[in-house]
This record gives sequence, structure tokens and C-alpha cells, in this order.
Amino acid sequence: MRFEDTNIEDVLLLVSKKFGDPRGYFMETFRKNLFESEVGSFTFVQDNRSYSAQAGTVRGLHFQIPPHSQGKLVSCSSGALLDVAVDIRTGSPTYGKFVAVELSAENAFQLWLPPGFAHGFCTLMADTIITYKVTDYYSAEHERGLLWSDPALGIEWPVAADKAILSEKDRGQPRLSELQSNFIYAVNDELGRRSRSR
Repeated sequence: MRFEDTNIEDVLLLVSKKFGDPRGYFMETFRKNLFESEVGSFTFVQDNRSYSAQAGTVRGLHFQIPPHSQGKLVSCSSGALLDVAVDIRTGSPTYGKFVAVELSAENAFQLWLPPGFAHGFCTLMADTIITYKVTDYYSAEHERGLLWSDPALGIEWPVAADKAILSEKDRGQPRLSELQSNFIYAVNDELGRRSRSR
């Protein structure tokens, strides 16, 4: 398993090696010791799965605020999607910037985003299933959102805003300029940041 840097520090792409034969393939999708050596000490407490019937379905951008903020390890087990993580850590040199990666059942990539990032995705195929491990339990009281189509973010979604399939709740999320400061950027802070050798 390789841990590859993205354009934002602390957001990592996990690439697993497939061992194939005429029957199919085998691959490791998570190893605690490797994850801790590359990312840091995080404990996953809940696994989630979301099914989207149609291509062009957008979910997000979502996050939970402290004390129930969540790191997420995201993968796609069926179909394909564009996965997006937006830095919402006040004081971060990449505040308001994003990472966008195509995750699919075929490429088997995973994306790690620590607490302090808003997360969302757009399905590229029908019958897409996204799965993700999180570092804290779901809490409706601490759930928040960011408007997926905020022009200030500059995200190039694979669907036009008027064609996207999304919930009314996600249509009404606040813009980046309207977000409260719930996450503070600091090296080696309580959010789990750690220096990584390049």
C-alpha cells in the first residue's frame, strides 16, 4: 500500500496493490500499523455506506464540528465518483482550497481527510456506492455543511448546478465566507496533524 501526497498537506491518496490471477484479485485495504506510521494515531469507530442510484448525484459538502469532528477514509466499492475535500481550517495556507480525486471500484483508491475538511462527492456512474470509515460517531447536533457550488471554492464538478441531483438541505448550505471558525490550523495540533517526511 502506498500513501501519496495530494496538493493539500495531510490529505492523502492510498493506493493498494492488487494481486491478481484468473479468479480475480486480492488486496489489502487497511493496515493499522502502516496507517499510523504514515498518517498518525487515529481510531476508526464507525463505517458508513451511501448508495446513489443515478450519475450526477451530489452529496455534501459535509463535516462535523468539535468535539465530534471526523477524519474520513473514503473509498468507492461500486461505480465511480469524484471525491472532494475542502480545507476549512482557519489560518491554513490552503484554507478554502480543495482536493478532488476520482475514486472507483476499478481503481480501488482511497482518500484520507483529517478533521478540519468539508467532504462531498458527485457520482460519475449509476448505482455508485461510497464507503468510508470515520474517527468519531455521527452526531446530528454537530453536523454542518458548506455549499457545494460556492464559486469561491472553484470546484469543477462533473455536473452542471441545474442538473445535479441533491437534497434541499445541501442546496441551502452556507458559503465559505459565511462559515464560523470551528477549526484552527496549527502544526502538530490536537486535530492529529504530524510532520511527514517527503
